[in-house]
Amino acid sequence: MRTQPNPQPDVPIDLPVARRIHAAVERFGEPGVVDRSILLLNGGNAGEDFLLYVGGKHAQGLLDGAPALYWPELWGARALLHVWDPKAGAAILNHLDNQSWRVREMCARVSQARKLNVLPKIVELTEDDVPRVRIAALRALAELGSEADADTISARLRDPDKEVRRAAQQSRDALRERTRADTGD
Repeated sequence: MRTQPNPQPDVPIDLPVARRIHAAVERFGEPGVVDRSILLLNGGNAGEDFLLYVGGKHAQGLLDGAPALYWPELWGARALLHVWDPKAGAAILNHLDNQSWRVREMCARVSQARKLNVLPKIVELTEDDVPRVRIAALRALAELGSEADADTISARLRDPDKEVRRAAQQSRDALRERTRADTGD
């Protein structure tokens, strides 16, 4: 990425994420934001100004020469919490296996929010090496799964990480409540 000394004046890098994404939609249109978000998630270049919309001040650091690492991919996925088109589902599914735990975590969150049919991958993520990924997967499983997934959630009640155990208990309770409501009990 080339260095840009100052952000473009019309890019609101100081705003919270949701407001920056809303501003991006005003500028590029919702389909344009979705397409650019998918491009970032897939490792493409969606343009410096779009990077500033999705990454804010942190993105300016990348444009000034900091290593990009996984940040653009993460921001692309995160933007899909705010804008959506079903065509983004394939990219989310593909990145549930991303080498970066932050991207895997965010894709699990998007899967939950968008109610994606990605249960086999979510079940796999309940055993991820990173606790935050396991937590996101448990929450997604509570939202997307069925009674048949209760054992997968319950297995994490014995997780070595306290926060994962807490998320497992909350997810187990949420799954029970949701499936009870679905059956009318």
